[in-house]
Amino acid sequence: MGSNPHNSSELPPFTLTGLPGLETSQHWMFLLLGTLYVVSIVGNALILFIIKKEQSLHQPMYYFLSLLSINDLGVSFSTLPTVLATFCLHLRKISFDCCMVQMFFIHFFSFVESGILLIMSFDRYVAICNPLRYATVLTDTQVARMGISVVIRSFCMVFPLPLLLKRLPFCKANVLSHSYCLHPDLIRLPCGNITVNNIFGLFIVISTFGLDSALILLSYILILRSVLAIASWEERLKTLNTCVSHMCAVFIFYVPMVGVSMAARYGRHAPQYVHTLMSLIYLFVPPMLNPVIYSIKTKEIRRRLCKILLGTKF
Repeated sequence: MGSNPHNSSELPPFTLTGLPGLETSQHWMFLLLGTLYVVSIVGNALILFIIKKEQSLHQPMYYFLSLLSINDLGVSFSTLPTVLATFCLHLRKISFDCCMVQMFFIHFFSFVESGILLIMSFDRYVAICNPLRYATVLTDTQVARMGISVVIRSFCMVFPLPLLLKRLPFCKANVLSHSYCLHPDLIRLPCGNITVNNIFGLFIVISTFGLDSALILLSYILILRSVLAIASWEERLKTLNTCVSHMCAVFIFYVPMVGVSMAARYGRHAPQYVHTLMSLIYLFVPPMLNPVIYSIKTKEIRRRLCKILLGTKF
């Protein structure tokens, strides 16, 4: 393309990348990613099916878990087309508009997941610190409002991203670093002034991931203070055990995110496949592990799952 700027409306397709330097391992990589996709999609679909069928699970905690499973399915399906095309079919071209759509949904579901983890921490706070008010605070109407507010917030935060990119001229080789479209990757390609894009990107990260993680930490500080007031060690452990699944979900969501950010900032000299693998972990591991964690830690889900898979009661 040389150095001639192109408006986004006349851009040639972007070129997706598999694992730079590991071209001979692309088929094995697709086999691994395909397995993660199957576990994620089947696992989250089973969680939704079990919660719908099991009347004892029709309560706020499991409504939030349903939202998390729906969101994880969204994450999986938003990356599936281009990952399949890149690693299996060796089709590496994607149009500008399709790339913008995929970028929107990937980041939208990431913001939604952060919001869902926040309201799940609020659920645990109310259940442990104010158990007598749980039924009156977390009514079905309130649960619906909280879920809708998370979706609206995420949409409002992500919607400007493709519009801000679309206004910029592009004059560099349109080669992406991943097998899907991410904003930090796309923002490297324009040759115009990206100050507004950078400022807005920093703003939405701080006002969503930063704020959500701080409030989740605060909720667990309050929960821990309430638990330490319990006299019996056995009761303390029993109470904290109700938070283990959520703490694991928070851990597997935020730790890879921080790792990707640190690698982008301080690992500039690391091989490109390191950044690609860390990005894959961030997008693939949470949707795959969340249903596994909740299936193991939740007795009702585990019992119903064993009944479905083995045809026996557990």
